[in-house]
Amino acid sequence: MINKDQLLEALKPLQEPRYNKSIVELNLVRDILIKEESVSLSLIVAAEDETFKETAKTFIRETIEQLGAPQVHIRFRQMTDYERNQIEELHKPDAEASKQTKPVQPPIDQPILGEASKVQFIAVASGKGGVGKSTVTVNLAVALARQGKKVGIIDADIYGFSIPDMMGIEEQPKLVDNVIMPVERFDVKVISMGFFVQDNAPVIWRGPMLGKMLRNFFNEVNWGDVEYILLDLPPGTGDVALDVHQLIPQSKEVIVTTPHATAAFVAARAGAMAIQTNHEVLGIVENMSYYECKDCGSKDFIFGKGGGARLADDLHSELLAQIPLGAPDNHISEIDYSPSVYKQDSKTGQIYLDMAANIIAKLEK
Repeated sequence: MINKDQLLEALKPLQEPRYNKSIVELNLVRDILIKEESVSLSLIVAAEDETFKETAKTFIRETIEQLGAPQVHIRFRQMTDYERNQIEELHKPDAEASKQTKPVQPPIDQPILGEASKVQFIAVASGKGGVGKSTVTVNLAVALARQGKKVGIIDADIYGFSIPDMMGIEEQPKLVDNVIMPVERFDVKVISMGFFVQDNAPVIWRGPMLGKMLRNFFNEVNWGDVEYILLDLPPGTGDVALDVHQLIPQSKEVIVTTPHATAAFVAARAGAMAIQTNHEVLGIVENMSYYECKDCGSKDFIFGKGGGARLADDLHSELLAQIPLGAPDNHISEIDYSPSVYKQDSKTGQIYLDMAANIIAKLEK
């Protein structure tokens, strides 16, 4: 089976016509997914040039087939202003020829933790791992963005970071004027420890180092004019959760559990920590609530019933949503493919939209 390095080496001869440089050199080949007999990738294009698209499609497909993968899926995506700016910074002679106006990055004129900051912080917590906390985080963030909000995610689960992979992000954050620019996907800005760790290596840090990295995510990243920032907390009530409660006293909290009584019992600890530190609990999300048969529509309550509702009662909060057990019906050939983000028109996608609308109403009343 071919690997990513072999693939990129083989695609080097293809040149992007606007900049007259290799698509590989310009880092225009993204979202590469290699399986036994198939390869999928995205190609960033500078303009809607159908002739180049057809040329590129033919070249890429034939090249990959020669490497031994008979199935090839190619997605084209229009280059963003930020990506164009990055290319023009690196290739100024070509940029002058293209006569494009370079967009200006917004300065960090107001720290998001400052007293005057109007950013709404939502920490997504759980008592234990394996309940789908990160899945809830990414889908709630995307749902808020689909409601028209400007949204960011801080993957604060520094030991168990997973947000970039769940959202299908392969590119790295860029450094502009010594400031980190978060990666944007589904109109959500993302920063994660996963961007700074090579080859999925383990993070072997003690508490003070975790706190420093978390502060960097707030102070060294240009978030722009975000309205909502979601924090995907590690499970439990450890150092990072405590740092978040101390750093952001105005943060609200969403607790994720499953219907199982034990999961809800453990999740109550995270809720109790929020209450003890004067953080409002916006509500409970009961994940994996049931399995719905696609053919007959009947529901099987595999993990039991009632855990989320009981937890909401215990914390004097509300049950925001009951998310069914399942996975997004996404295909690797789709332009917006990601492993964990539900489509807007799916049943589960609609549940997240309704939850996002409820949260917006709570915070902006």
